[in-house]
Amino acid sequence: MTKPIKIDFVSDIACPWCIIGLRALEAAVDQASDVVTATITFHPFELNPDMPFEGQNVVEHVAQKYGSTPEQSAANRTGIRERAAELGFVMNGNADSRIYNSFDAHRLLHWAHILGKQAALKNRLFEVYFTEGLNIADADVLVAAAASVGLDAENAHTILTSDAYADEVRGEERHWHSQGINAVPAIIINDKYVIMGGQPIETFERALRSIAAEG
Repeated sequence: MTKPIKIDFVSDIACPWCIIGLRALEAAVDQASDVVTATITFHPFELNPDMPFEGQNVVEHVAQKYGSTPEQSAANRTGIRERAAELGFVMNGNADSRIYNSFDAHRLLHWAHILGKQAALKNRLFEVYFTEGLNIADADVLVAAAASVGLDAENAHTILTSDAYADEVRGEERHWHSQGINAVPAIIINDKYVIMGGQPIETFERALRSIAAEG
């Protein structure tokens, strides 16, 4: 008999380590399916809440935010691309890629959660941003992503052209900040254990099996 496990996954669509962490976690959940039945719920976090609609060049952004040189930025992208590829995810970022505002994507994810489509939309939005290089602040891009996972395009458009779920998203963000979450991905298991970052599959699986073995 498997043990039910609750997983809260705090992340940002604009975070490359978040998709790496998610893919590794999903693989770990599958490999530990003999002992756990996991439910993953996604929660919003904005790495760049003040990012304008048009975004910012990634090399310029990391230089401004972290002091990285173009060479360091390129090396980091290569490392991230290789880690993602190991997990079956394609990253096509380059020196011309842009960082975009993710707030509206989080609003759409909140709606998708209500309809039971959150995981599908989350994964699709990572593809839209990192694989296809599209602007996740653009309503048309978001509507197309929603429709591709079976959500109603007209309803998605209505949400994005209003302030629907804005208060809910900001409230969740405040909650996780108040819990000490200041970086992502943050994976909280059973409201008790926190695993940070894009860890290897083995790390997640070991944690899941250890928690399942508790009395």
